[in-house]
Amino acid sequence: MLTNGFDLMCDHRSSLGDKVRLYLDADGASFVEVKAEEIAASEHIDLPAAAAKNQMAGSLRADGKLTDAELHELLSKAGKTHDLDVDLLASVVRQESGGNPRALSRAGAQGLMQLMPGTAAELGVGNAFAPGENISGGTAYLDSLLKRYHDNLALALAAYNAGPAAVDRWHGVPPYRETRVYVARVIHEFNRRIALRSGVRTVATGTQVASATH
Repeated sequence: MLTNGFDLMCDHRSSLGDKVRLYLDADGASFVEVKAEEIAASEHIDLPAAAAKNQMAGSLRADGKLTDAELHELLSKAGKTHDLDVDLLASVVRQESGGNPRALSRAGAQGLMQLMPGTAAELGVGNAFAPGENISGGTAYLDSLLKRYHDNLALALAAYNAGPAAVDRWHGVPPYRETRVYVARVIHEFNRRIALRSGVRTVATGTQVASATH
């Protein structure tokens, strides 16, 4: 776990003075370097057999990364399946994992859209570290939350972060700082992406997503 709040899964690491090199694969061909003080904690994780075998069953490139085009293609496919805006999905991915398919939270959430193992199993996701499966499952889950809260984006995002039970208990966005910041950041990023669309001005609010063409 890094001090910036992100978790980075690596195969092994080595110390280089005041820096640490984190290798993303066994042969050491791909790596990232961080300052030693930027590593808050580390632990050994046994990946599911399906994830560990053959570089996660061929779901990732050797360096464990996706190009912007590859990520967009997966998000677009999932978005079309569930009739969700690709920029909304991209905003969730950015906040959840920073686009890291191997992201693993302290609570155990996995992959691009940070699915908890139990949620992933309910959604039929066999390998939460496989980008396609993760996005498909995460999108289906977000879609179900939007339906549950009648397209109230803030409530759906709050439920995605803190769980539906918390939203139902508080009859709204829970008074948890993490959840409130999460909702605000996703909506802000969603608005930023929409604003870049030529000729379209879209404003996502706490209760709905309203768009108008100018």
